[in-house]
Amino acid sequence: MSSNTDRTVASSATAALSVTVLGLGPMGRALAGAFLDAGLRTVVWNRTPGRDDELVGRGAERAMTAEEAVAASALTVVCVVDYDASDAVLRREPVAAALNGRTVVNLTADTPARARDTAEWAAEHGVHYLDGAIMTPTTTIGTPHGVFIYSGPRDLYAEHRPALDALGGSHTHLGEEIGRAAAYDVALLDIFWTAMTGYMHAVAIAKAEGISARELLPFAQGIGAILPPVFADTATEIDNDTHSGEGNPITSAASSMAHIVHTSEAHGIDASVMRAAESLARKAIDLGHPTDGFTRIAELLGRH
Repeated sequence: MSSNTDRTVASSATAALSVTVLGLGPMGRALAGAFLDAGLRTVVWNRTPGRDDELVGRGAERAMTAEEAVAASALTVVCVVDYDASDAVLRREPVAAALNGRTVVNLTADTPARARDTAEWAAEHGVHYLDGAIMTPTTTIGTPHGVFIYSGPRDLYAEHRPALDALGGSHTHLGEEIGRAAAYDVALLDIFWTAMTGYMHAVAIAKAEGISARELLPFAQGIGAILPPVFADTATEIDNDTHSGEGNPITSAASSMAHIVHTSEAHGIDASVMRAAESLARKAIDLGHPTDGFTRIAELLGRH
Protein backbone atom coordinates (compact mmCIF):
# COMPACT_ATOMS: atom_id res chain seq x y z
CA MET A 1 0.00 0.00 0.00
CA SER A 2 1.28 3.48 -0.76
CA SER A 3 -0.06 6.99 -0.54
CA ASN A 4 1.24 10.54 -0.24
CA THR A 5 1.06 10.30 3.54
CA ASP A 6 2.38 6.78 4.10
CA ARG A 7 4.71 5.62 1.36
CA THR A 8 6.80 2.50 1.71
CA VAL A 9 10.46 2.65 0.79
CA ALA A 10 11.07 1.11 -2.62
CA SER A 11 13.42 -1.82 -3.24
CA SER A 12 17.17 -1.48 -3.54
CA ALA A 13 16.86 -2.01 -7.30
CA THR A 14 16.26 1.71 -7.64
CA ALA A 15 18.76 2.75 -4.96
CA ALA A 16 21.20 4.19 -7.48
CA LEU A 17 18.55 6.71 -8.56
CA SER A 18 17.76 7.75 -5.00
CA VAL A 19 19.01 10.11 -2.36
CA THR A 20 18.38 9.71 1.35
CA VAL A 21 18.30 12.70 3.67
CA LEU A 22 18.96 12.11 7.38
CA GLY A 23 18.00 15.01 9.62
CA LEU A 24 14.96 17.17 9.00
CA GLY A 25 15.66 20.39 10.80
CA PRO A 26 15.16 23.56 8.75
CA MET A 27 18.24 22.93 6.59
CA GLY A 28 17.56 19.21 6.17
CA ARG A 29 14.01 19.94 5.04
CA ALA A 30 15.32 22.51 2.57
CA LEU A 31 17.79 19.95 1.14
CA ALA A 32 15.14 17.26 0.81
CA GLY A 33 12.77 19.73 -0.80
CA ALA A 34 15.38 20.70 -3.39
CA PHE A 35 16.02 17.06 -4.27
CA LEU A 36 12.27 16.55 -4.68
CA ASP A 37 11.91 19.64 -6.85
CA ALA A 38 14.69 18.32 -9.09
CA GLY A 39 12.81 15.04 -9.58
CA LEU A 40 15.06 12.75 -7.54
CA ARG A 41 13.53 9.93 -5.57
CA THR A 42 14.00 11.22 -2.04
CA VAL A 43 13.88 9.11 1.11
CA VAL A 44 13.72 10.94 4.42
CA TRP A 45 14.22 10.07 8.07
CA ASN A 46 14.38 12.08 11.26
CA ARG A 47 14.82 10.96 14.83
CA THR A 48 11.86 13.10 15.95
CA PRO A 49 8.65 11.97 14.21
CA GLY A 50 6.42 14.37 12.33
CA ARG A 51 9.00 16.61 10.67
CA ASP A 52 8.63 14.74 7.38
CA ASP A 53 4.88 15.26 6.93
CA GLU A 54 5.12 18.16 4.49
CA LEU A 55 7.88 16.43 2.49
CA VAL A 56 5.93 13.18 2.29
CA GLY A 57 2.97 15.19 1.06
CA ARG A 58 5.20 16.47 -1.74
CA GLY A 59 6.32 12.98 -2.73
CA ALA A 60 9.16 12.01 -0.40
CA GLU A 61 9.27 8.48 0.94
CA ARG A 62 9.21 8.06 4.69
CA ALA A 63 11.66 5.55 6.16
CA MET A 64 10.65 4.16 9.52
CA THR A 65 14.23 3.63 10.67
CA ALA A 66 17.62 5.12 9.83
CA GLU A 67 18.77 1.69 8.68
CA GLU A 68 15.88 1.47 6.23
CA ALA A 69 16.60 4.99 5.02
CA VAL A 70 20.28 4.47 4.17
CA ALA A 71 19.60 1.07 2.56
CA ALA A 72 17.20 2.76 0.13
CA SER A 73 19.79 4.91 -1.65
CA ALA A 74 23.33 4.80 -2.96
CA LEU A 75 23.78 8.32 -1.59
CA THR A 76 22.89 9.53 1.90
CA VAL A 77 23.10 13.22 2.75
CA VAL A 78 23.32 14.00 6.47
CA CYS A 79 22.52 17.39 7.96
CA VAL A 80 22.07 17.51 11.73
CA VAL A 81 23.17 19.85 14.52
CA ASP A 82 26.71 18.50 15.02
CA TYR A 83 28.83 15.36 14.77
CA ASP A 84 27.64 14.06 18.11
CA ALA A 85 24.20 13.85 16.51
CA SER A 86 25.43 12.36 13.23
CA ASP A 87 27.62 9.81 15.03
CA ALA A 88 24.64 8.76 17.14
CA VAL A 89 22.83 7.81 13.92
CA LEU A 90 25.57 6.60 11.57
CA ARG A 91 27.67 4.60 14.03
CA ARG A 92 24.86 2.42 15.31
CA GLU A 93 25.62 -1.09 14.10
CA PRO A 94 22.52 -1.73 11.94
CA VAL A 95 22.99 1.59 10.16
CA ALA A 96 26.75 1.19 9.74
CA ALA A 97 26.23 -2.25 8.22
CA ALA A 98 23.58 -0.95 5.83
CA LEU A 99 25.94 1.82 4.70
CA ASN A 100 28.67 -0.60 3.63
CA GLY A 101 29.54 0.13 -0.02
CA ARG A 102 27.37 3.26 -0.09
CA THR A 103 28.24 6.95 0.07
CA VAL A 104 27.66 9.45 2.86
CA VAL A 105 27.92 13.18 2.21
CA ASN A 106 27.96 14.81 5.62
CA LEU A 107 26.84 18.45 5.45
CA THR A 108 26.76 18.73 9.24
CA ALA A 109 28.84 21.59 10.65
CA ASP A 110 31.59 20.70 13.11
CA THR A 111 35.37 20.83 13.44
CA PRO A 112 38.03 19.55 11.01
CA ALA A 113 39.15 17.03 13.64
CA ARG A 114 35.65 15.56 13.84
CA ALA A 115 35.51 15.29 10.04
CA ARG A 116 38.78 13.36 10.01
CA ASP A 117 37.60 11.06 12.79
CA THR A 118 34.37 10.27 10.94
CA ALA A 119 36.30 9.60 7.73
CA GLU A 120 38.47 7.08 9.58
CA TRP A 121 35.38 5.37 10.96
CA ALA A 122 33.82 5.30 7.47
CA ALA A 123 36.92 3.70 5.94
CA GLU A 124 36.94 1.02 8.65
CA HIS A 125 33.29 0.17 7.84
CA GLY A 126 33.49 0.23 4.04
CA VAL A 127 31.55 3.49 3.78
CA HIS A 128 32.47 5.98 1.05
CA TYR A 129 32.67 9.41 2.66
CA LEU A 130 32.65 13.07 1.65
CA ASP A 131 32.62 15.90 4.14
CA GLY A 132 31.00 19.20 3.33
CA ALA A 133 29.47 22.42 4.55
CA ILE A 134 26.67 24.76 3.51
CA MET A 135 27.76 28.39 3.58
CA THR A 136 24.39 30.05 2.94
CA PRO A 137 20.96 30.11 4.66
CA THR A 138 18.06 27.71 4.08
CA THR A 139 16.35 30.20 1.77
CA THR A 140 19.16 29.79 -0.80
CA ILE A 141 18.83 26.02 -1.12
CA GLY A 142 17.52 25.04 -4.54
CA THR A 143 18.36 28.50 -5.92
CA PRO A 144 21.41 29.87 -7.74
CA HIS A 145 22.52 31.54 -4.51
CA GLY A 146 23.41 28.48 -2.44
CA VAL A 147 27.08 27.81 -1.69
CA PHE A 148 28.31 24.28 -0.94
CA ILE A 149 31.87 23.15 -0.26
CA TYR A 150 33.24 19.60 -0.07
CA SER A 151 36.41 17.68 0.67
CA GLY A 152 37.36 14.06 0.23
CA PRO A 153 38.03 11.70 -2.70
CA ARG A 154 37.73 13.63 -5.94
CA ASP A 155 36.34 10.68 -7.92
CA LEU A 156 33.63 10.17 -5.29
CA TYR A 157 32.69 13.83 -5.53
CA ALA A 158 32.54 13.59 -9.34
CA GLU A 159 30.37 10.47 -9.12
CA HIS A 160 27.72 12.16 -6.99
CA ARG A 161 27.98 15.67 -8.40
CA PRO A 162 24.87 15.22 -10.62
CA ALA A 163 22.72 14.55 -7.54
CA LEU A 164 24.35 17.33 -5.53
CA ASP A 165 23.71 19.78 -8.38
CA ALA A 166 20.01 19.35 -7.64
CA LEU A 167 20.61 21.54 -4.59
CA GLY A 168 21.32 24.52 -6.85
CA GLY A 169 23.99 27.16 -6.35
CA SER A 170 27.73 26.64 -6.54
CA HIS A 171 29.57 23.48 -5.54
CA THR A 172 33.32 23.51 -4.90
CA HIS A 173 35.60 20.57 -4.18
CA LEU A 174 38.40 21.93 -1.97
CA GLY A 175 40.73 18.95 -2.03
CA GLU A 176 41.05 15.35 -0.95
CA GLU A 177 42.18 16.06 2.62
CA ILE A 178 38.91 15.36 4.38
CA GLY A 179 39.13 18.18 6.95
CA ARG A 180 39.44 21.03 4.45
CA ALA A 181 35.72 21.74 4.05
CA ALA A 182 35.25 21.96 7.81
CA ALA A 183 38.35 24.15 8.10
CA TYR A 184 36.95 26.57 5.52
CA ASP A 185 33.59 26.47 7.28
CA VAL A 186 35.06 27.30 10.70
CA ALA A 187 37.26 30.08 9.28
CA LEU A 188 34.42 31.67 7.32
CA LEU A 189 31.99 31.46 10.21
CA ASP A 190 34.66 33.10 12.34
CA ILE A 191 34.48 36.11 10.00
CA PHE A 192 30.69 36.14 10.09
CA TRP A 193 30.13 35.83 13.82
CA THR A 194 32.99 38.14 14.76
CA ALA A 195 31.60 40.72 12.34
CA MET A 196 28.04 40.28 13.62
CA THR A 197 29.25 40.66 17.21
CA GLY A 198 31.07 43.84 16.21
CA TYR A 199 27.95 45.16 14.51
CA MET A 200 25.76 44.43 17.54
CA HIS A 201 28.32 46.21 19.74
CA ALA A 202 28.40 49.17 17.38
CA VAL A 203 24.61 49.43 17.46
CA ALA A 204 24.66 49.35 21.26
CA ILE A 205 27.15 52.25 21.34
CA ALA A 206 25.14 54.19 18.76
CA LYS A 207 21.89 53.76 20.68
CA ALA A 208 23.58 54.87 23.88
CA GLU A 209 24.55 58.05 22.03
CA GLY A 210 21.02 58.59 20.72
CA ILE A 211 21.61 57.17 17.22
CA SER A 212 19.12 54.57 15.98
CA ALA A 213 20.18 51.41 14.18
CA ARG A 214 18.44 52.67 11.03
CA GLU A 215 20.33 55.95 11.17
CA LEU A 216 23.62 54.08 11.51
CA LEU A 217 22.74 51.54 8.81
CA PRO A 218 23.95 53.29 5.61
CA PHE A 219 27.29 54.12 7.20
CA ALA A 220 27.62 50.58 8.58
CA GLN A 221 26.98 49.25 5.08
CA GLY A 222 29.72 51.56 3.85
CA ILE A 223 32.14 49.98 6.31
CA GLY A 224 31.08 46.57 5.06
CA ALA A 225 31.77 47.61 1.45
CA ILE A 226 35.32 48.58 2.38
CA LEU A 227 36.16 45.08 3.58
CA PRO A 228 36.38 43.00 0.33
CA PRO A 229 39.31 44.96 -1.15
CA VAL A 230 40.92 45.09 2.30
CA PHE A 231 40.63 41.29 2.52
CA ALA A 232 42.25 40.95 -0.93
CA ASP A 233 45.18 43.22 -0.09
CA THR A 234 45.82 41.71 3.33
CA ALA A 235 45.64 38.12 2.04
CA THR A 236 48.65 38.85 -0.16
CA GLU A 237 50.54 40.47 2.71
CA ILE A 238 49.80 37.59 5.08
CA ASP A 239 50.87 34.92 2.57
CA ASN A 240 54.02 36.90 1.77
CA ASP A 241 54.67 37.64 5.47
CA THR A 242 55.22 41.35 4.73
CA HIS A 243 52.71 43.07 7.10
CA SER A 244 53.25 46.59 5.80
CA GLY A 245 51.90 49.33 8.04
CA GLU A 246 52.44 52.14 5.56
CA GLY A 247 49.53 54.55 5.88
CA ASN A 248 47.93 52.67 8.78
CA PRO A 249 50.34 51.25 11.36
CA ILE A 250 49.12 49.01 14.14
CA THR A 251 49.67 51.83 16.64
CA SER A 252 46.87 53.73 14.91
CA ALA A 253 44.59 50.70 15.18
CA ALA A 254 45.33 50.36 18.91
CA SER A 255 44.52 54.03 19.45
CA SER A 256 41.11 53.80 17.72
CA MET A 257 40.29 50.63 19.63
CA ALA A 258 40.98 52.44 22.90
CA HIS A 259 38.44 55.11 21.93
CA ILE A 260 35.82 52.39 21.38
CA VAL A 261 36.61 50.81 24.75
CA HIS A 262 36.39 54.13 26.62
CA THR A 263 33.13 55.16 24.95
CA SER A 264 31.57 51.74 25.58
CA GLU A 265 32.51 51.62 29.23
CA ALA A 266 31.37 55.21 29.80
CA HIS A 267 27.90 53.97 28.90
CA GLY A 268 28.23 50.76 30.91
CA ILE A 269 28.49 48.65 27.73
CA ASP A 270 30.60 45.50 27.92
CA ALA A 271 33.81 46.16 25.96
CA SER A 272 35.47 42.78 26.52
CA VAL A 273 35.57 41.85 22.83
CA MET A 274 37.21 45.14 21.83
CA ARG A 275 39.52 44.97 24.84
CA ALA A 276 40.69 41.58 23.58
CA ALA A 277 41.33 43.02 20.12
CA GLU A 278 43.18 46.00 21.58
CA SER A 279 45.24 43.65 23.73
CA LEU A 280 46.41 41.80 20.62
CA ALA A 281 47.39 45.08 18.95
CA ARG A 282 49.29 46.21 22.06
CA LYS A 283 51.03 42.85 22.25
CA ALA A 284 52.23 43.18 18.65
CA ILE A 285 53.55 46.66 19.45
CA ASP A 286 55.30 45.41 22.60
CA LEU A 287 56.93 42.61 20.60
CA GLY A 288 58.60 45.19 18.36
CA HIS A 289 56.15 45.66 15.48
CA PRO A 290 54.76 49.21 16.00
CA THR A 291 55.12 50.19 12.34
CA ASP A 292 53.59 46.98 10.97
CA GLY A 293 50.05 46.75 9.69
CA PHE A 294 47.17 44.97 11.38
CA THR A 295 47.99 41.79 9.44
CA ARG A 296 50.76 41.21 11.98
CA ILE A 297 47.96 39.95 14.27
CA ALA A 298 47.44 36.87 12.09
CA GLU A 299 51.12 35.96 12.42
CA LEU A 300 50.98 36.66 16.16
CA LEU A 301 47.93 34.45 16.67
CA GLY A 302 49.57 31.64 14.72
CA ARG A 303 52.66 31.52 16.92
CA HIS A 304 53.04 28.45 19.11
